[in-house]
Amino acid sequence: MVNLPIQPRYILPPLCLMVLSALFALFSLNDSLEFNRQLIEQGQVWRLISSQYVHTNWAHLGLNCAGIILIWALHAEHTKPLVYGAHTIVLATWCGICIYYFCPDIEIYTGLSALLHGVIVWGAIKDITVGMKTGWLLFFGIWAKILFEQLEGPSAQVSELIASNVAIDAHLIGAIGGVLLAIPLIFKLIKKRQA
Repeated sequence: MVNLPIQPRYILPPLCLMVLSALFALFSLNDSLEFNRQLIEQGQVWRLISSQYVHTNWAHLGLNCAGIILIWALHAEHTKPLVYGAHTIVLATWCGICIYYFCPDIEIYTGLSALLHGVIVWGAIKDITVGMKTGWLLFFGIWAKILFEQLEGPSAQVSELIASNVAIDAHLIGAIGGVLLAIPLIFKLIKKRQA
């Protein structure tokens, strides 16, 4: 029997993230919030963060909401609401800044996928630290997906569905952010094994 984390403290944070993104889509706020390199260079620096929460279309939002639900099912019990919120804001900031500095070919960017790659990598590492062997499978699985994307390029079908290029370098940036976010967990695991 599947034991899903259905208590309000586990449901509300991912639900808030989905509702926020849906509201941005409903009110068509992309023009004001998307990563637009030219406008960021003119001083609209909020776009580095806000771009992570807007989407090219409803299909794009739907795919990212499916990712949020998957992560909720796998890792909701690992975080508290404030930690979840802090993780998403830290990862959104990390992803936006790194896309700006390390992906000069990206002029326009939207979507939660980079941030979600970071959240799932953090969750896999948390799984490992609490002794769940599936954490290793998830950790190596996400890195295999990222490696495949880097070698083969973005999925043409997904690009067509979301009406935009899939920013595979942003996925890599997000996953690296997840590892960095998990450094305290890694140190704790190392100390535990040395004891």
